[in-house]
Amino acid sequence: MRPGRPLLLLPLQLATVAGLGLLVAGPMAHRLPVSAEDGVNRFLAERRSDPATMLSDWLSLVAGTQSVIALTLLCTVALLLVPRAPRWRDAAFLAGSVAAQSAVFLLVTLAVDRPRPDVAHLDAAPPTSSFPSGHVGASVALFGGLAVLAALRLRGVRRRLVLGTLLLIPLAVAVSRLYRGMHHPSDVVAGVLNGACTLLVVAYAVLLSRPGETRASAAPAPAARGGGLPAARTCEDDGTAGLGARRARAVVVRHPHACGEGSAARVRAVLRRHGYEDQVWTLTSVEDPCGALPAHVAGAETELVVVCGGDGTVRACADVVAGTGIALAIVPCGTGNLLARNLRLPSDPAAALREALSGQPIALDVGRVRGDGLAPARFTVMSGAGFDAAMVRDASARLKEHLGWAAYLVSAVRHLRDPRMRLSIRLDGGAPLERRARMVLIGNVGSLQGSLPLLPDARPDSGLLEVLLLDPRGATGWLAVAGHLVSRAPAGQPPRASGGPTRRVAGGALEYFSAARIDLRFARPQPRELDGDAFAPGTRLTAEVEPGALRVYLPAPIPAPARVSTSDEPTTEG
Repeated sequence: MRPGRPLLLLPLQLATVAGLGLLVAGPMAHRLPVSAEDGVNRFLAERRSDPATMLSDWLSLVAGTQSVIALTLLCTVALLLVPRAPRWRDAAFLAGSVAAQSAVFLLVTLAVDRPRPDVAHLDAAPPTSSFPSGHVGASVALFGGLAVLAALRLRGVRRRLVLGTLLLIPLAVAVSRLYRGMHHPSDVVAGVLNGACTLLVVAYAVLLSRPGETRASAAPAPAARGGGLPAARTCEDDGTAGLGARRARAVVVRHPHACGEGSAARVRAVLRRHGYEDQVWTLTSVEDPCGALPAHVAGAETELVVVCGGDGTVRACADVVAGTGIALAIVPCGTGNLLARNLRLPSDPAAALREALSGQPIALDVGRVRGDGLAPARFTVMSGAGFDAAMVRDASARLKEHLGWAAYLVSAVRHLRDPRMRLSIRLDGGAPLERRARMVLIGNVGSLQGSLPLLPDARPDSGLLEVLLLDPRGATGWLAVAGHLVSRAPAGQPPRASGGPTRRVAGGALEYFSAARIDLRFARPQPRELDGDAFAPGTRLTAEVEPGALRVYLPAPIPAPARVSTSDEPTTEG
């Protein structure tokens, strides 16, 4: 995707927020729940106190226009001058988020004319519309943007403290705007929505895009130049191998759309520097997600398989080499790259390969699944059924091309009201447990994009698989799940024993299990998925762990086992 292209979503965001404002200020103004909003403001106005008013004064000052501009400039300059190397992308993300949010806010207020709440105002009412809240939107863009950068840079307790503080400020600003009588509740909600959507769009355009890569084609890749070395032998050229003494042999599987020619050339160079001059390259396709890998490793002395693609490509290749002793190196070129992120590999393809080959192969677990209409297959990240699989199945290919992993969020909204499923779950041959849930997920690693620890105990070297049942009830249930995962999810805990006691959190909306073998039976056929690839619906799914079956190159020093599944950043693509 071209850098900056996701910014084209900002007009859609503008139209959405403006449409909500016209609806709230027009047809819905005298209908519940909008007609009852003034009651919230009156309730808070009647309970004002000097300490609370002083606190709200400070919050209004922090989120005011001049303060936000000054803080944004200060943080931007700090990002460029304080680190050893200027963080241009971080600075552009933060400044761009605040500027884009402000632009959307101003344009919406030109289209929506909503009066302020009918209570005493503690601030001089500005000439703009009450909808949306500019203070709230600006605080979400600024402090939420800082929280995103902190989530990508910090670790451990310090990370939690910083994230908690930064995310608490916009919430406090939102309450203060209601308390001071400056906005209706829906104005505040729209401000949060505007700020959060802006962060999502700008983050994807600035932080997650990879400038300098071009879309690959099936045409022969040009031979990399350097040091007079012979061209690598690839399945895309005439097959002529370089002459000379015996050299280490590597098979490189490349997804033609995810890994561009620029990245491929850098991968070739890194492999040569590590002695892999005999390179066999093969392209993936819909019919052959691992290309011609099985043919190239059969009967040949292959020392290394390099996978240039997303989680789906990694899964297909791992299914071939698991148990063979051939080492795998991951070059993250997909959208999600969940396995690479959980293993703490750099997000840059060439850097990930360079650092991995500087380390050594580590034995990691894989999961193996089977079911009715589902041939035995391995997975490296997660397998599931229900909501998650339906979201993966129905994600628009066109949106995935333009939005990346955010396309799954669009698909997820369509399935929020899907009916719950009845299922039984048997752990390590024990007695079946009857449950109702919207989704069941079996994980080898635990973190999603943004370091969201969906399965906090999952580790790819534990000899166990982690199971999650998701069963939120209504909007409050979904909010409880989101709140738990974002702010309270544990990390780095020792794994539970196989078949040990279950754990319910988020008001019972989340239930966790650990086992080496999981047997699932559904009352009705459910959609199923493996590492982001959808499979035919069915009524059975059995998953078993294969301990240490996959040898994967990881950077030196080797990450501590308890932390190996923790991701530092932002479901998957093959």
